[in-house]
Amino acid sequence: MGNESEIKQAAALLKQARSIGCLTGAGISAESGVATFRDALTGLWAHFDPQRLASQEGFAQDPGLVWRWYMERLQMVERAQPNPGHVALAQLEQWAPAFSLFTQNVDDLHERAGSRQIYHLHGSIARFRCNICAVEHPLQPAERDAPQPPACRHCGGPVRPAVVWFGELLPAAVLAAARHVASHCDLFLVVGTSGVVYPAAELPSLARRSGAMVIDVNPEPGPMADEADLFLQGPGGQILPDLLAAMRS
Repeated sequence: MGNESEIKQAAALLKQARSIGCLTGAGISAESGVATFRDALTGLWAHFDPQRLASQEGFAQDPGLVWRWYMERLQMVERAQPNPGHVALAQLEQWAPAFSLFTQNVDDLHERAGSRQIYHLHGSIARFRCNICAVEHPLQPAERDAPQPPACRHCGGPVRPAVVWFGELLPAAVLAAARHVASHCDLFLVVGTSGVVYPAAELPSLARRSGAMVIDVNPEPGPMADEADLFLQGPGGQILPDLLAAMRS
């Protein structure tokens, strides 16, 4: 776990920072019981290729299968609750003069914890849009239990979750905002991400090249730790509240 000396160092850096960028990944949601995409491929889903459940090709081949998979994922997210790590980041946003949170997660746990300045790099599982005309589709209760995706009320095309599938580009405006923050912040905080999924994984490197200090909070060291000035080993739900407590002391 992150030791007391490293916690104090990180807390001092956070207190001094005028602008903080933050990147979160699957690890922080996993602490709330939200299984990662591949970890959720159990039971009835165990024999399915992830590409089949999250790609344009898979959706075209069997839209009902993809729809049922995402409705099950949505139920998992809705049952989950923000953990102390989510809450600590929301409190850190209130503390910092400028704070921007970029998440690779498609859940809304950061929002429910109280974070406000949030950018979803991979979209949101709680939002839906037409796969043809991209018009947003407010989901009706009966549509959640349907065996097939609903039809777009604008053009009749199939509705899909507003998440980024394999082979699709990240939202351009969100990625541009992330790169801007990474290039201009004083400190970049990484929580619960392995650092192997690009282009999100480039953000800590960009921040460091631009002169920011980088703090990595993860249970195990990974590629992000190599970019970090400080690596705090442990779950975000423990380390982040400890950081806030040290900032207040």
